[in-house]
Amino acid sequence: MAEKLYLEDLYVGQSVKSRVLTIEAEEIVAFARAYDPQYFHTDPEAARKSLFGGHVASGWHTAALTMRLLVESVPIAGGLIGVKVELAWPRPVRPGDELRLESVIESVSPPRAGSDRGAATCRCTTLNQRDEPVQIMTAKLAVRARPADEGGGPA
Repeated sequence: MAEKLYLEDLYVGQSVKSRVLTIEAEEIVAFARAYDPQYFHTDPEAARKSLFGGHVASGWHTAALTMRLLVESVPIAGGLIGVKVELAWPRPVRPGDELRLESVIESVSPPRAGSDRGAATCRCTTLNQRDEPVQIMTAKLAVRARPADEGGGPA
């Protein structure tokens, strides 16, 4: 999906899949040292004694990787602008996991009078190589309507 998407291009039930992204231990440590310096993210040896029983990525790292996959696979015109987001991490991401994103449009709302943006709700499930969800995100997005000079309605 290389073309920019406008509100009019989205419909309920629309499904998009991303490419696969592999996460390495070094990336997990680097992200954690910068943004979530907890031992189960930064120290693979000490992580064995944690609740996770081994080295895991920060949930925020998973969220950042998901965002990258979402931007690449659902190229919204004007950018992906979140209005409301709900996140769940049902299982951890571990070194060597191969992540991919499946996104489904759950709702689309037209712009309010005088606005050039409507809303779309997207449920984004990040899966590992075993098809297990590692993150579930539901995001309400502000999405531009197609401008009149590009075949949209009145400006």
